[in-house]
Amino acid sequence: MYDHAMEPLRVGLIGLGWWGGVLAQKTGGAGVDIVSCFARTVATRDDFAKAYTCSSASSVDEMLLDPDVEAVLVASPHSTHSDLVIRAAQAGKHVFCDKPFTLDVASGKRAMAATDAAGVVLQVGHNRRRQPGTRRLKHLIDSGGLGTIVYAEANMSLPKELTPRGGWRGNPAESPAGGMTGLGVHMADNLMYLLGRPSRVFAFSRQVLGRSDLDDVTTANLEFKSGPLAVLSTSLVIPDICRTAVWGIKAAAANEMDGAQFLFQATGEKGWITQPIDEIDTVADELAEFAQNVRNRTRPETGGPEALEVIAVLEGIVESAATGQVVNLDEIRARE
Repeated sequence: MYDHAMEPLRVGLIGLGWWGGVLAQKTGGAGVDIVSCFARTVATRDDFAKAYTCSSASSVDEMLLDPDVEAVLVASPHSTHSDLVIRAAQAGKHVFCDKPFTLDVASGKRAMAATDAAGVVLQVGHNRRRQPGTRRLKHLIDSGGLGTIVYAEANMSLPKELTPRGGWRGNPAESPAGGMTGLGVHMADNLMYLLGRPSRVFAFSRQVLGRSDLDDVTTANLEFKSGPLAVLSTSLVIPDICRTAVWGIKAAAANEMDGAQFLFQATGEKGWITQPIDEIDTVADELAEFAQNVRNRTRPETGGPEALEVIAVLEGIVESAATGQVVNLDEIRARE
């Protein structure tokens, strides 16, 4: 967590909607001070500026020209991320970008190249790998505690579209493959953190209820270069799920209930055993790491390369669902 001897990182927040508000709430104990904010609606940014005692920028350019702003937190619509990251990097600002980093590999590469050229820190908000349950899964896999890994499952679902929200998050252009863009990418990152790079993907994505413009359910079969197969799923119309589970020849283990429960099952046993597990505030934790990365010029755990791997999977899922074909992810990764 935050080193209290370190000078707080002064940031501008771009995007003051639901998730921008969550990020703002988590900055206090993370060594991050919001000194500027921007949203397209004047009243929104003025209200936020009053609540957080920061300046209200009339434009992104005004924020990026502010010498008091060392870094920006990007919590704007998905399709705007690449452009904002590039502009921030060119202005010499470090960047924390909400996931998904971008909506396609080509724009993600351009954004990452801009941060590399400027020598600024780029961190992307894939926070669920930070859960102690996910860390325990990683330890069990790496230590051989599960034996040879054969299969994995990951699912993040919420019934958000039983009552359609509208707004930009309800636009298929901003949320292709339904919940995969906003939710499933968390689990894609978990699977790659645990198993490495996937080689191919085959996906289905469709509306079942049709209450909103987004697909209700999306599933993807992933083939990993390290050997295992995995199923990655998401839905916007079923009860809450947030789980990452891995099966090896010695045992299986699962991080359940969004990090609140850890399950273990040895081969030969007929059921799961619940094991005690800690919980942490993963958003505050990643913001604290971002501040330290900027101050110490260290590399983020989830920087550009890790974010691009997730975007390759997302782009592959969207393409496979549209074409009905298996997609080679190395071909997706090669796109410019």
